[in-house]
Amino acid sequence: MAAPNFGEIGEGLRRSTVSIASQQRGQAGNGSGVIWSADGLIVTNAHVVRGEQLTVDLWDGTRLPATLLKLDPKRDVATLRVEATDLPAAATANAQDLRAGELVIAVGHPLGFHGALSTGVIHRIGPFRGMGTLAWVQADVRLAPGNSGGPLADAEGRVIGINTAIAAGGLGLAVPTEAVRRFIRMGPESASLGVSIHATRMRLDQRDSVGYVVLEVTPGSAAHHASLMPGDVLIGTAERWFTHPRDLGDALDSGAASLKLRFLRGERRRWREVVVQLRQPQQEAA
Repeated sequence: MAAPNFGEIGEGLRRSTVSIASQQRGQAGNGSGVIWSADGLIVTNAHVVRGEQLTVDLWDGTRLPATLLKLDPKRDVATLRVEATDLPAAATANAQDLRAGELVIAVGHPLGFHGALSTGVIHRIGPFRGMGTLAWVQADVRLAPGNSGGPLADAEGRVIGINTAIAAGGLGLAVPTEAVRRFIRMGPESASLGVSIHATRMRLDQRDSVGYVVLEVTPGSAAHHASLMPGDVLIGTAERWFTHPRDLGDALDSGAASLKLRFLRGERRRWREVVVQLRQPQQEAA
């Protein structure tokens, strides 16, 4: 069996890897993405697309505006759409088919170096200590800021994961392609508001309560569509006030398609209500 031509494999991966830039409140962010289908579907990390204005740079320098389709902050995956056709879509394979020690290739745009390529080996596939029960492709491969959202591929150049984080010990973590396909088909694995919050103790109606101060709202998230804003304080649902730090999480995990939240805004003298749509009918991307 002939040895793989890494020059050709690397060039193919570079053509299927895009650079993503985001703008929000005058602050810029950037990362990488993978052309998932030739008609303009892009897969990246949720943390790459926090800005409201998104642009995608193709391998040939073409710059296109992008629209956020959906995202899952918990799984850290998102999909975008650009108006283009005949794009060089990446080939994919199942991460679970790989074994420890097999060669992998990462491509991205770290630290301003476009199309940077690094190689490594699979460490394992499964949960990572301290990061819950989600499965990750764990690889001994060199990553840097800007690699987020880019492809992790096998020795044949087939994408088996979306690079996401650098874990303790320098291991790279990637979202397995199986999870990406499930997200494209069905949406987020669990309900998510799409906010960063800070829990605080407070007095409400002469009783001890818990409030969740909204620190950041992810564009395109359920909270964004419900017009929640940084500075709002989530204090309860239509049924009960929050009294324990886990109450908000329990409400989100109830399985309901929507959730009526009570919150404070501004001078915080009167509470308001808003209905947050947590789950919507999903359609598989073409």
